[in-house]
Order: sequence, then C-alpha cells, then structure tokens
Amino acid sequence: MKMKSIVFGISLAVLLAACGPKDADIEKEIASKMSTMPGMQVSVKDGVATIAGVCKDAACKESCEEIAKSVKGVKSVVNNCEIASFEVVAPPVEISSDEMLNTSVAAVLKSYEGVSASVNDGVITLTGEIKRDNLPGLIQSMQELKPKKVENQLTIK
Repeated sequence: MKMKSIVFGISLAVLLAACGPKDADIEKEIASKMSTMPGMQVSVKDGVATIAGVCKDAACKESCEEIAKSVKGVKSVVNNCEIASFEVVAPPVEISSDEMLNTSVAAVLKSYEGVSASVNDGVITLTGEIKRDNLPGLIQSMQELKPKKVENQLTIK
C-alpha cells in the first residue's frame, strides 16, 4: 500500500507538471502583450523567455522584461534587448562673412567712443581705449556677430 501511494504521488506530480502552460502558448501571450512595441522578438524554451530587439530607452527595455515576467509559466527572462543609440550631430558653426561683420561692427562701435575695429578673415581685432565697465558689453556684442574670433587689443582706462 505504501508503494502504491508513492507511485500515485509521483504520477500526480508528473501529470500536474505536464498540465502547465506550453512554451508556444507562453510565447504567443508575451508576443501579444508586446504588440505595441514594434521590432521586439520573443522565444520561449522550457519556460525561459528570451526577448530581443531594439528599445528606444532603458525604460522600454525594463518594460519588456516586466511584461515577459508577468506571463504565467515563465520561469525566468533573458533580456537581450538593445538600447538604440542616437548620434548627436552638432550644427555647423556659423561664421559671418567679412562684409557682414564690417557693417555690424561699425553699428556696434557707434556706442563705444574711442574704440575702433578691423575685420580680416572673420577675425575682429579691437583697438583703442575703453572704460573697464564697458568692456564686457562690447565683447559680448562682438561675439554675437559670430566671428571666428575676437582679438582684444584695447587699452583699459
């Protein structure tokens, strides 16, 4: 009798294990839950779900893993998702032409008595005399004109 009970217990355990969700069913359920995330792939083998694809950010990658873990029958998740890398391209530096700079520099210098400037190959060279309090404003105004460089050869009074 004892032997029959042991055999019955083992048989029951095997039957219960066989009744668990099949890998194909688990895979279909995960795939349907991830249908809003294009480009994601999932495969399941022996209850281990493997997800792959390209995510836009870390939150997306984490969300995919959580979705897979939430499906009944998943024992563990292997997350092979990659996070897309975006190359940031800085806009080209805009340098004003000498002709435009000359016109703009002349307009700015009307407010600064005793200061003169020359423009050559995008470089503004400031000469003359200026009060210390006026220097930062002048330099800022010149930088806003987008030259290659501003050379300060001013004498501070």
